Amino acid sequence: MDYLDERAALAVSRRRLLKAAAVGAGALATPVLAQALADLRLPGGPSRRPLASGFPGKGEMIVQRVRPPLLETPFSVFDRDVFTPADQFFVRWHWADMPTSIDVESFRLTVRGAVRQPISISLAQLLHMPRVEIAAVNQCSGNSRGLFQPRVPGAQWAHGAMGNARWLGVSLRHVLDLAGVRGDAVAVRFGGLDQPLVAGAPDFEKSLVIEHARDGEVMLAFAMNGEQLPMLNGFPLRLVVPGWYSTYWVKMLNDIEVLAAPDDRYWMEKAYKIPTTPGANVVPGAKGFPTVPIGAMVPRSWVTSLGEGQEIAFEPSIPLGGIAMGGDHGVARVDVSSDGGHSWRPATLGPDHGKYSFRRWDARVPLARPGRIRLMARCTSTAGVTQPMAPVWNPSGFMRANVEVTTILATR
Repeated sequence: MDYLDERAALAVSRRRLLKAAAVGAGALATPVLAQALADLRLPGGPSRRPLASGFPGKGEMIVQRVRPPLLETPFSVFDRDVFTPADQFFVRWHWADMPTSIDVESFRLTVRGAVRQPISISLAQLLHMPRVEIAAVNQCSGNSRGLFQPRVPGAQWAHGAMGNARWLGVSLRHVLDLAGVRGDAVAVRFGGLDQPLVAGAPDFEKSLVIEHARDGEVMLAFAMNGEQLPMLNGFPLRLVVPGWYSTYWVKMLNDIEVLAAPDDRYWMEKAYKIPTTPGANVVPGAKGFPTVPIGAMVPRSWVTSLGEGQEIAFEPSIPLGGIAMGGDHGVARVDVSSDGGHSWRPATLGPDHGKYSFRRWDARVPLARPGRIRLMARCTSTAGVTQPMAPVWNPSGFMRANVEVTTILATR
């Protein structure tokens, strides 16, 4: 089988990607000393989190948990560029038994199951396959969970459990074609190198139906924003599922299994389930409602140029800027309000980097008088879906998508 393709672009060189990759034997378990504290302004509970930069390949991050690492991107990062730098890209792992080094020469990606020819692919072979690149937002299903009211259990993220990057890698469809998918295949399951610490706990695995897995957009990424993946973001390979929540973006991917029956294991059958109601919304305290696995993302937008509680000098009008995402579609428009949602005006959209990417927006909004000002941004996707005003609620704290409010103080 010939994996070589001389036409492949060399945006990331083999030497760079296959250099020794290690974070040190105890680095992931080292206690983090707070350099400062970030106030995430979460309702209903403690909202101050340590800021630290002692994690491998990472700059200053908000520490939600150390083992396994849950690191949140400081919100100010999102005002600098629509692409999130790798050293401040959020981190979320499910299991704490994860490699602290990768032997890139012996690493293999296995493709097995309902295929005509099981294969084992080295990184060197993968790097010589035809390459694809896509800009896509990677967002945790529970991003903004800490803002749910009433409060729900789980990682109390503010808005920083997300990031946007240009992902470079190989099409999953191409890899599946190398193995030859059988006609009875219905789904593809993905597993990584992280393992549970407790005996009998289920390996973290996610699956996609076969049509989605072979749509040509799902990819195996080995680089982001022109550099190799950081260890904490899934080196050497991670699955990229554009437009879908990051629970499917399996990190340190080493196993692909084509299934001849639907995936009935824990992480698809029990975990990451949402109500079947519109917007995954139920009345707080509701039980016994039908659920489905979470999947496609929904439109969201944020004001990034001004922070919650920021004080500014009063002017009759002020510039305002932020970012928006269309979920599994592009951004069609963003409207902004400076009077708490009573009136709206269109913002100017920045460059379009693809329908799965963040998109910059800018506007100039009037201020009626000095005092507290409630600023809002509202995204409408190219599918015609507009953010709702009222927050959703579900017991898992998934899929927050309502119009967010940033309150500032304008003083004379």
